[in-house]
Amino acid sequence: MNIIIPMAGMGTRMRPHTLTVPKPLIELAGKAIVHRLVEGIAGVCEEKINEIAFVIGDFGKEVENQLVEIAKSVGAKGKIYYQKEALGTAHAVWCAAPALKGKTVVAFADTLFYADFKIDAGVDSIIWVKKVENPESYGVVKTNADGFIDEFIEKPKEFVSDLAIIGIYYFNDGDKLRVELNNIIDNNIRKSGEYQLTTALENLRLKGFKFVPGAVDEWLDCGNKDITVETHQRVLARTKGAASVAKSTLITNSVINEPCYIGENVEIENSVIGPFVSIGDKSFIADSIIQNSIIQKETTIKDALLSDSMIGSHVVFKGKKTDLSIGDYNQYEIK
Repeated sequence: MNIIIPMAGMGTRMRPHTLTVPKPLIELAGKAIVHRLVEGIAGVCEEKINEIAFVIGDFGKEVENQLVEIAKSVGAKGKIYYQKEALGTAHAVWCAAPALKGKTVVAFADTLFYADFKIDAGVDSIIWVKKVENPESYGVVKTNADGFIDEFIEKPKEFVSDLAIIGIYYFNDGDKLRVELNNIIDNNIRKSGEYQLTTALENLRLKGFKFVPGAVDEWLDCGNKDITVETHQRVLARTKGAASVAKSTLITNSVINEPCYIGENVEIENSVIGPFVSIGDKSFIADSIIQNSIIQKETTIKDALLSDSMIGSHVVFKGKKTDLSIGDYNQYEIK
């Protein structure tokens, strides 16, 4: 089994966090988004994962080494491929064409999922889907009376289905997908100016390839800051109320409300942390109340009241202390 993970996008909706870190490597509760995705796929695969092909931009050697280590964590070989231009989903997968052989999973790196099933390696293909309220924003599928997918529609302007493709696919014969992608690229077959993966899927279907929908229990997006903070909350919620606090953490006169993740060598003083807070390694928090927020590594926060926030690494944030004397029936608001 091979896995292809296209992740070359610029992550513009997540700026400024993606100015220094590729979006799939932003950490949620101590693990990069793409690391959690790889673990999720490994959890539904009964066969050994041989290679994980990461399709990236010019992210640098440090990022490439990190991705190879993520592959090693599930017993696979990591290999790096490059997409120099953003030419669509089909093009992104095609950039890792040598990995398209035999049983293959394609998974786009800005999504996480939870599912309680194993891949049926005997079917032609599984397309993971989830019911959504706004199908016009997604690629969707229609199914027939036999339960097979009989049409792929990219961002339909009129309602045809509410089963959205979440961006994770299984193929029992990756070579056939590679042939279709080559055909799309060689003949410059584009939709809305881009090479679309749904075009290749539809071509395979017309040639007799059987697609079945695979339902997931939960689909978590990491498209922008607000959605990522919400996804982080769901990741922590699945720890069933546990607080993960590293043994090297020093907590003084503070309260940790579960669930939270607190990394190595963190110092917390005179603060209330949580619920749903992650604090990266070597950070320092003092005199603050923080909930439902992501704080990355080596960051200092003092005198802060934070909620629904996302703070990067190597940040120094100091709020404002206030010494007040307020009488009865007054109203005072700090903005």
